[in-house]
Amino acid sequence: MSKLNRKKFWTVVGREFFVRVRKKSFLVTTILVPILMVAVMAFVLWMTMNSVAKERIAILDETGQYASLFEDTPDYSFFTSHKSLEDFKSEGKENSEEATIILRITDDLLHNPKAITLYGYNEIPIGVTSLIEDTLSDYLTKKKLEETGIPNLQETVEACTVSLSIDNYKWDKQGNTKRSSGIVAGIIGIVLAFLSFNYVASYGALVMAGVLEEKKSRIMEGMVSSVRPIDLMGGKIVGIALVGIFQLLIWALFLGVLFLVFSLFAFGGLYDLSAISQIVSQNPTGGMMAGMDASFLADMQNVLEVIAGINIPHLILMFLLYFVGGYLLYASLYAAIAASMSSDEDANQFMMPIMIVLMVAFYSGFGSMNNPNGTMAVWCSIIPFTSPVAMLVRIPAGVPVWQQVLSLVLLYLSTFAMLWISAKIYRVGILMYGKKPTLKEMARWLFYK
Repeated sequence: MSKLNRKKFWTVVGREFFVRVRKKSFLVTTILVPILMVAVMAFVLWMTMNSVAKERIAILDETGQYASLFEDTPDYSFFTSHKSLEDFKSEGKENSEEATIILRITDDLLHNPKAITLYGYNEIPIGVTSLIEDTLSDYLTKKKLEETGIPNLQETVEACTVSLSIDNYKWDKQGNTKRSSGIVAGIIGIVLAFLSFNYVASYGALVMAGVLEEKKSRIMEGMVSSVRPIDLMGGKIVGIALVGIFQLLIWALFLGVLFLVFSLFAFGGLYDLSAISQIVSQNPTGGMMAGMDASFLADMQNVLEVIAGINIPHLILMFLLYFVGGYLLYASLYAAIAASMSSDEDANQFMMPIMIVLMVAFYSGFGSMNNPNGTMAVWCSIIPFTSPVAMLVRIPAGVPVWQQVLSLVLLYLSTFAMLWISAKIYRVGILMYGKKPTLKEMARWLFYK
């Protein structure tokens, strides 16, 4: 690979960066995305806390045994109706303000468990089905126990029922014991993997779009006369990368301020995660936690303890390394594809295979949540084209050092190799118009001097 001309390289970087950050679309997305995220979360929380009965469930109990078992909940309202099923059916959704769901029981469920049916004018929510099944299952179990005739059997069974909640802990290299949770670690990993996946896919595609736009407008012909293709390609890739990093830093700053405000109002001061966990464990009555359910506070404390026990500096370092390596790998590939094509249609044919690889990496992360050391999870976290996404899911749960080192070495070796290949293709393809090159032709470009 030819040596970069630093002056011209950084000139291209500056041009790419400032042209894009000054666009209204960049300013709008940078400002609106975090605001919309917070607004959506606040709306969902508000809806959850202020939910009212949305479904009215009419009970048609021909046995007279089960209607009294159902009690209203914040989401569902039950009532006994003397109408027939045909009456509800003929009224239709528009005319029936009385009920949205009809529960029909035609026989003793102990002897005929299939004698129960739900009808609705729309798809019946899973929550309704689960609530009815759980309520009737508990009741029928008690009836079965009573029919055995054994004195106090119900009380004996209840007394013998044991519910376990296992606390998870892990030992670090120094022998310290810290609380752990595969679910919390998995969620953190999925969030990081999603950020990496989204950044690589969106900004890599932005590199492709930028190269294609300049090639179709013949701007490249004038630029190549004063700037070498290698400086042009490298500057474009790095410039767009800096745009994305700048945007992420703004979002991180916004989230940091949001966390500080939450800490101030919820806990009465500015604390780190460990201090907040201790405050929650004491269950104070002030701040936003007043009146919260004790089990919720206990769960909240456990989550905070797990997060506080994660090596955050190491996690951030690994995220940045995979973030940068993954972007450079895919951005150089996108640039080479765009430089060798003359139209969006031709370039888009190569987009699908790239997206499939990224999707495999992303969805392998969900499997990694259940088994971070499974065969697929390990291989996807080592293979260079999937490791920038897959490894980020595994790291919060703990990954052997040798796997991290091997994965990074392979990633950056592949990145440098792809940059070299892309530079060769870019140099020749950038000035080709009206012809779609074959893979054989592109292979020959690699050996042009």
